[in-house]
Amino acid sequence: MTEPGPPASDPTRAWARQVADREVRPRAEEIDRSDRIPAELLRSLAHDGFFGLGLPSKWGGRSANTKELSAVLEEMSAASAAVAVTLAVHLSVCSLPIATWGTPAQQERWLPALVRGERVGAFALTEPGAGSDTAALRTRYERSPDGYTLTGSKTFISNAANAGLVLVFATHDPGLGSKGISAFLVPGPFPGFSVTQRFEKLGLRGSETTELLFDGVHLPSDALLGKEGEGLHVALGALMGGRVGIASCALGVARAAFEEMRAAVRAHDDDWKRIALARAFAELSAARALVDRAADRKDAGLSFQLEASVAKLVASRAAVSIASAGVDVAGPDGVRGSASAGRLLRDARVFPIVEGTSEIQELILGRALVEDAPSQRA
Repeated sequence: MTEPGPPASDPTRAWARQVADREVRPRAEEIDRSDRIPAELLRSLAHDGFFGLGLPSKWGGRSANTKELSAVLEEMSAASAAVAVTLAVHLSVCSLPIATWGTPAQQERWLPALVRGERVGAFALTEPGAGSDTAALRTRYERSPDGYTLTGSKTFISNAANAGLVLVFATHDPGLGSKGISAFLVPGPFPGFSVTQRFEKLGLRGSETTELLFDGVHLPSDALLGKEGEGLHVALGALMGGRVGIASCALGVARAAFEEMRAAVRAHDDDWKRIALARAFAELSAARALVDRAADRKDAGLSFQLEASVAKLVASRAAVSIASAGVDVAGPDGVRGSASAGRLLRDARVFPIVEGTSEIQELILGRALVEDAPSQRA
C-alpha cells in the first residue's frame, strides 16, 4: 500500500514519532483550544533531548544533521504544528545561530540553558513597518563605552512571550541600509525589555506570537552576536536554515491532512473523493522531495538558498491545498469546532506567511532564475 511518508525506520524519525504519539498528539486539541502549550510538555521535550538537536555535545546537544532535524519537525508537526514551530524557531533561528556565530563565551553562557529548555529561543527581525523589507528596519542601537542601547519595537515574534532569549536585529543608522544592521542577544527579563501584546492567531494556536518593546535597553558589549554591521548576514543565514525547518513543519501538516483525508475516503468512498486523494498524494510527494533535496544540499555543504525557498513555497502551498481538500472530503464533520480537519486547515494557512512569505520566495527564485543559469542547479 502506498504510504504518505517514509516509514519510521530511521532511528531519529522513529524516536520523534514515538514521542510525538505519546506526548504531543494527545494534547493537540487542548493546545489549540487553550492557545497554550503546557509548560510540562516543553520541559519533557527538553529532557528527551529535542531542544538540543544539532547543537554541540559539549553543551549538552544531541547530534542531528539537517535531514534528521527535518524528520523530527515533520513528525512533531503531524501531531501538533504549534509544538513543531516552537521547536523549529528555538533551534533554527536562535540556538543554531549562536552555535554558528557566537563566541566561545557566548556559547558557554547560553547554549546549555537553551538545550535544557530553561530558556526558549526567539528571533526578532519583523517590525510594524518592516516585515520582509529589512532595509526598513527602525529599531536603533547606540554605542556606549561599555555596550549598546536598543530602542524600538518588534512584532509577530514567536516564542518571546516568556522572553527566554531573543536574537534581536537593530540598525545603527537606517541610512546605512544593510551595513548598519547588527545582531544582539537579549535575555529576559531585562530592564527596558517588555512584551506589550500577545496575538491571537487563526492557526498555530499555542505557538505564542507577541509584540516586543525595547525602551532604552542597555546591553553589555558581549551581547553583540557576530560583528557590528554583519547582522543581516546572520539573519539571512539563520532564515535559510529556518526555511527548511518551517517547510518540514508544513510537510507534517500536509501529511496529517492527507492521512485524515484517506481515512474519510475509506469510510465514505466514491470516485471524486479518490481523485481528491490522488491529487493530495501528488502534492505531498512533490513537497517531500523538495524538502529532502534542500536538507540534503545543506548537509552536503552545498548552496541551498534556492532549494530552501522552493521547499518552503511548495510545502506551504501543499499544506493549504491538502488541508482544504481534507475539509471538503470530511463534509459536515470537517467543519465542527472540535474537528482536527479544521485545525489542520487553520494551521496550514499560516505557513505561506511565516519565515518569508510565498511572494518573497517567488521573488528570490525569480531573481535567481534571471541572474543565474538554472541548468547548473538542476
